[in-house]
Amino acid sequence: MADYSAQAPGSPVVVAVDGSASAYQAAAWAAATAVAHRWPLHILVSMGLPEGYGPGLTLSENDIEYMNRDGARIVTEAARIARVAVPGEELRISTEVAFEEVRPMLVERSRSAAMMVVGRRGIGAFRRGLLGSVSTAVTRHAHCPVAVVHDIAGLTEDWKTRPVLVGVDGSENSRPAIELAFAEASLRKVGLIALHTWSDSTGLAVPLPGWDAVRESEHVLLAEQLAGYRERYPDVTVRRIVVCDRPARALLEESADAQLLVVGSRGRGGFATMTLGSTSNSLLHSVKCPMIVVRSEVAP
Repeated sequence: MADYSAQAPGSPVVVAVDGSASAYQAAAWAAATAVAHRWPLHILVSMGLPEGYGPGLTLSENDIEYMNRDGARIVTEAARIARVAVPGEELRISTEVAFEEVRPMLVERSRSAAMMVVGRRGIGAFRRGLLGSVSTAVTRHAHCPVAVVHDIAGLTEDWKTRPVLVGVDGSENSRPAIELAFAEASLRKVGLIALHTWSDSTGLAVPLPGWDAVRESEHVLLAEQLAGYRERYPDVTVRRIVVCDRPARALLEESADAQLLVVGSRGRGGFATMTLGSTSNSLLHSVKCPMIVVRSEVAP
């Protein structure tokens, strides 16, 4: 079984919950992912006040006791949902109620996690952070792959047959995303769609001088990016797509039929003047399927 995590053996999938429907969907997806990889699952809720909220505000003992009870209720429900998502499977679950500010806490926890999972939209409650904004912050700064789950966890039998989609920008920064996407496709026993765009405009229909040569070079670039991975994952059927389109638009359209979208945290090259950082950020707010953002260690 492939394990693309650079963390120590036994590192958990960490899922942040806040009591929202989106967070509970994230817990279900995280449970299925943990079982597939044989990783433990750690369910975490932050009851700390958002940074900058109420300067000088102090909490009474009653406030703290209530927050502890509420946090325990949230992680208990998330653990129940996680177990329901993987009936009959062995899953090691731990839970935690923390009182740290959620954004820096999750970034720090990502140092020892195999994967961080968050919901796209939070309830916005005063004591539970804002998972909608947290998802954006964590994907930018986490030290491990970050999965963002919308309102659909994609755990139905029909959904599980869909392919994994990966955005390939032609730079070294996209290689970690390609590695993860191949590993996930192999693990899920589905095909892989590798999508490469070579323009930052949409719908350009007028051929320019050298157009055919440019298009052919982009096909070669994608083939070079995938070289080696197909030998390492011979069980994964790969469909290559090269289009003249904006990366966010092309990936959003193709993701409608994918069970998982994988992108790098940043990148240049095939995406021209559009950085993959802006592309991944845009997709966080629009795709419906779960999405994994993979941090690159290559300097931009």
